[in-house]
Amino acid sequence: MRNFRTVLRPTTLEQRNIRNVLIDGIGVGIVSGVATFLSVFLVRLGASSFLVGLLTAMPALTGIILALPVGQLLERQRNVVPWYSRARVWVLGSYAITGLMPFIFPLGLVPVPIIAIWAIATVPQTIVNVAFTIVMGAVAGPDRRYYLMSRRWSILGLTTAVTVALAGWLLERFVFPLNYQLVFIGSFAGGLLSFAFSSQISIPDNEPAEAGAGAGQSRREQLREGMRALRENAAFSRFVLSQFVFRCGITLALPIFPLYWVRELHASDAWIGIINTVNSGVLLVAYFLWSSVSRRRGAVQVLQVCAFGLVLYPLLAGLTPSVAPQPLYAGMGGIFMAGIDLVLFDMLLSTCPPRHTATYVALYQLTTYLATFVAPTLGTAIADGFGAAPALFVAAGLRLVGAALFVLLRVGRPQIRV
Repeated sequence: MRNFRTVLRPTTLEQRNIRNVLIDGIGVGIVSGVATFLSVFLVRLGASSFLVGLLTAMPALTGIILALPVGQLLERQRNVVPWYSRARVWVLGSYAITGLMPFIFPLGLVPVPIIAIWAIATVPQTIVNVAFTIVMGAVAGPDRRYYLMSRRWSILGLTTAVTVALAGWLLERFVFPLNYQLVFIGSFAGGLLSFAFSSQISIPDNEPAEAGAGAGQSRREQLREGMRALRENAAFSRFVLSQFVFRCGITLALPIFPLYWVRELHASDAWIGIINTVNSGVLLVAYFLWSSVSRRRGAVQVLQVCAFGLVLYPLLAGLTPSVAPQPLYAGMGGIFMAGIDLVLFDMLLSTCPPRHTATYVALYQLTTYLATFVAPTLGTAIADGFGAAPALFVAAGLRLVGAALFVLLRVGRPQIRV
């Protein structure tokens, strides 16, 4: 109860920051709930598997190009918060713009401008992804990461679950495509809420890097610096390599699930809403669960249990050609994904040099963008050639390899010197 009162009536800077972070999470959760239907909307508009995969791959392509320059740019800023909050509202507002497209273009052509909108949105999204880790790490500090992020992501998960349920109900009440338009346009309220509170976050000023640091470097020089950072920081390099393989298994399945639900299981919008509601709803408990387990058993054990647990989600989903069990599998996947979110966030910040956090976070984001670009394209190609279920099995295999690397490379453990 005391914690609830401090959120409603904060009296210190730390309490105000926590309130702003949590309410920002509510705004993001509203839009995230709607975002689960974006790829479904494209499928129902008749978009090809290539376009559905492109929706996932485009942010990655932009990130591959811009992640390191963005990291160097942010490292030269005294205050990263305005970059985070302003870029965030542009990304969240893109869903509302998406909802306007059927008013402007013939229905058969709508997928193309939607893809164009999200191609443009990839630029602020890259800024958000790098700045988020910097801002949240500065707010929480090394001792309160699990506390803050477990609460933020739990609230975000709850908000997402409620939004998905409401959106699924609304989609059944109106004709297509007006139902999707109302849902997407209405999500802009979440974007405004996020901006209003994220822009009030106050963190200590960063000591900017020298004005010339990283400026004017060629792409090759930027990559050379990134490779040098990997060689000089063994813990970071082991972490990045393992999570890259595991991330490929995560992202390969992202465009496959909606294709599988709609084309092979013939799931209704209501069923898809239930699946996504369960996946998001379990996060309310899961983040607190893994935060507690991590304090008692350590982050390494949580990482390994959750990594191997996440192998089961695409495997069981692909083995079950009916809709009814899918919410159960999605809930299980949500539980394990919550643990992965928490420990990877903590391990990333723990292995970054404090003076160069932005550059190291950008390098980490570059590897996640590579996974997000290559894997979904591979996944949709497999789905087109062999079916969605085999593509889910490939995703499970990649997750298994990544989980094994977490163990074999001793990610999160002290390096043994011979």
